[in-house]
Amino acid sequence: MTNLDSEAPTVAPIESAEVALKSKLDQPLEVEFTGDENKQRGNWTGKMDFMLSCIGYAVGLGNIWRFPYLCYKNGGGAFLIPYFCFLILCGMPLVFLEMSFGQFSSLSPIAIWKICPIFKGLGYGMVIISGIVCIYYNIIIAWTLFYLVSSFRAQLPWASCLNYWNTDSCAQRSSFNESANASIANASQMAVAANVSGRKVTPSEEFWKYRVLNITSGIEDLGGIRWELFAALLVAWVLVFLCLVRGVKSSGKVVYVTAIFPYLVLILLCIRGVTLPGAVNGLKLYLLPKWHKLLELTVWADAAMQIFYSVGAAWGALITMSSYNRFRNNCLRDAVIVPLLNCGTSVFAGLVIFSIIGFIQSETGSPIEDVVDQGPGLIFVVYPEALTKIFLSPVWSVLFFLMIFTVGLDSQFGMFETMISAFTDEFPKRLSNKKILITALLVAVEFGIGVICVTRGGIFVLQIMDWYSSTFSLMIISFFECVVIGWIYGADRFYRDIELMLGRQPSAWWRVCWRFITPAIILCIFIISIVNHSPVTYGPEDNKYRYPKWAINIGMCLALMSLLPLPLLAAVALYGGSGSLPERIKNALLPSPEWGPMVERFRDQWLSQLSSQERIRTLACTGGKVEGFDQHGSAVPGVAGVHGKVQREDEEDICLNPESSLKTVFASKLTVNSSAN
Repeated sequence: MTNLDSEAPTVAPIESAEVALKSKLDQPLEVEFTGDENKQRGNWTGKMDFMLSCIGYAVGLGNIWRFPYLCYKNGGGAFLIPYFCFLILCGMPLVFLEMSFGQFSSLSPIAIWKICPIFKGLGYGMVIISGIVCIYYNIIIAWTLFYLVSSFRAQLPWASCLNYWNTDSCAQRSSFNESANASIANASQMAVAANVSGRKVTPSEEFWKYRVLNITSGIEDLGGIRWELFAALLVAWVLVFLCLVRGVKSSGKVVYVTAIFPYLVLILLCIRGVTLPGAVNGLKLYLLPKWHKLLELTVWADAAMQIFYSVGAAWGALITMSSYNRFRNNCLRDAVIVPLLNCGTSVFAGLVIFSIIGFIQSETGSPIEDVVDQGPGLIFVVYPEALTKIFLSPVWSVLFFLMIFTVGLDSQFGMFETMISAFTDEFPKRLSNKKILITALLVAVEFGIGVICVTRGGIFVLQIMDWYSSTFSLMIISFFECVVIGWIYGADRFYRDIELMLGRQPSAWWRVCWRFITPAIILCIFIISIVNHSPVTYGPEDNKYRYPKWAINIGMCLALMSLLPLPLLAAVALYGGSGSLPERIKNALLPSPEWGPMVERFRDQWLSQLSSQERIRTLACTGGKVEGFDQHGSAVPGVAGVHGKVQREDEEDICLNPESSLKTVFASKLTVNSSAN
């Protein structure tokens, strides 16, 4: 770049204009705006809209149905050491990277890869993952609505074995370990228990299997549609549409309820849980550290994986939500607060879950291994069973499933808005004013695909989608995110972009993480996942359903769907370039001329700090404006409002092949015309 400067006498006006540009455009960091700062896309109405949306998105079902089990299994309180270590080494750096990335560019996951066009497939991968997960996430919300409606009765329907859906295998957990001569207060229930043969099943498990799902024997037999679940799914999608119909303007208000309400219910459930008999024993199992577990590699691997999935990186939602921030928002502060609240919520949810599990163990005398569970089994089997034993159980059941409903809805908002914004940003001229239509169309498509999951065998389809859709893809995408920002675009360059937003550069710690520590951890997680990967199954260990080969192949295709755009769009980027293959690769790794802040005054500030070559390329390829030039291309110190427009007869060359044409541009062919604008 130095050689080019020395051979280009026409660059001098641009260099001398930098002082004028900076003196005019530099503004205080905190500027109060009325209305939207970004007129094209809009902004969050207030800072809390963004914070609550991020918290609601990050705090998902995994915090409630996976973390407590992992903590118990991996050493109790000792598990918190690797958990918070990986939060600092991997979780926070990824969140800060994506928040600053989205906020700086004001773009969603596809269009944002103007930063490095050859990796545009990463954005499509994010959108595909979010789209697949949105389908089955709303199925979980539909199940929750079914339980919520079923809770509005004097006695919870999963409290006994006396319903039409129960089988001879049904028995309340309190009778599991009793002898044949034990006296049972309820004579009719004793008769049911006497006929139990083989594996005994709780009423809550039979309600889940035979009333809610009406499950078939396997994916080979999908059965008919469960019309009650179909109606619940329709309601769930209508709610998503209504909450997102105006984008962040509407979802930003809904989150004041959906993000705060779960914490209120968790506090109430915690107060009730710790006052139940046996709760202390459950909390001991959850929190008492087993230090020897820290010597096991699997414990550290589980902690890393849990952090990686729970912070919500590489799904595109963090980029999307932060893209609606004001340019000067303190994204560094947000990137610390959101992961800390997310992990704190996981720990707190464990207190709630294990106080109830301790109560069940105390009431029934069952071994803890028979009580504790993870995944849907915890939410739709274990916890409903516990609720039947608490005074005013219908009230607590309504509160609990309202909490699960709002937790799921918040995460759905983030993923679905990712898809909407991705398409409207990628095709702004055609779709920017048709957001309602795009939202309705995507809702209809996702609902239509999701109908297969509300058939009697739909749970087997959902399990495949959950098992394969994001297991490997998220790690590959986040790894390349770090590579692009840390190495190709350059961490130092990205730091200058962040400085433009924050007024200061972050500490060197984040740079070290992005370039070395975080990608190394992601790579280790990926290798461990490959080594430990097993084909999809469904059900408990003693009654596990194993999928046929063709179903596993479908799952592998789902996994590849979000990865195929990477090589395909890289090939498209290379094919559309000019020059030799090495030149095309080098050019495709450069930021697109359209890259940079979207708001004009911040873009001008950003342009003023670029090198001469980068600035000329940006202006030549975008018809962009630069202030401070007269009609001869000379700098005019202190003059405001004079715009110059770079014009070149071979403009296409510099856009397609800047490496070979920049030198020519600087030598002779650059002209500046102020009359165009």
